[in-house]
Amino acid sequence: MSSAGSKGLDVTEESARSIIRKTFPEQFGNLESYAGILRTRAIEWGLLGPREADRIWSRHISNSLALVDVMGQGMDVADIGSGAGLPGIPVALCRDDLRITLLEPLLRRYNFLLRVVEELDLNDRVRVQRLRAEDCDETFDVVTCRAVASLEKLLKWTTPMFFPDGELLALKGTGAESEMEMARKRLDDYHMTARVLHVHAAPGIEGTRVVRVARR
Repeated sequence: MSSAGSKGLDVTEESARSIIRKTFPEQFGNLESYAGILRTRAIEWGLLGPREADRIWSRHISNSLALVDVMGQGMDVADIGSGAGLPGIPVALCRDDLRITLLEPLLRRYNFLLRVVEELDLNDRVRVQRLRAEDCDETFDVVTCRAVASLEKLLKWTTPMFFPDGELLALKGTGAESEMEMARKRLDDYHMTARVLHVHAAPGIEGTRVVRVARR
């Protein structure tokens, strides 16, 4: 759901949960199970900070679900540096047509993701690999990430994973435009274009920026 007008909203945790429940009624049970995992085990394992417990819906899940309507049908998707499974797992829960690979090089996070995928019964279309993006020799329709690195570094690591026929969708904050400018040379060298999409999970939830990179 694209929008440039959702920025600046002050959305509470409970209101974000309520909006997502109404927007994704069939998937809400699994989303709530995942939210519970993030609120407890992800914090216990050090994948999220303790203060994040009060922002699971309003920040982490809603931010990830902003990608749901951006990806095409039946895509092979790689979520690099997946960490606690963001954005890959929320997207997988709400888009059963996608095949998603979670790439995570750190053992503790990799083990966490294996357990979560098993518990949420996602094994048929979500796989977990203990691998850095730059060491991946597969190609995907879409590569996505959240809070991993600057766009310049992301392109250095991921261009072989999606170029020339796929795209990079990088969740970014207010510095998206400046990161695009810093990555201009690499974009030009590969004849790629980058633009910022303003998206949100649902009306009433604060939006976010996604930098979309693809061949010109």
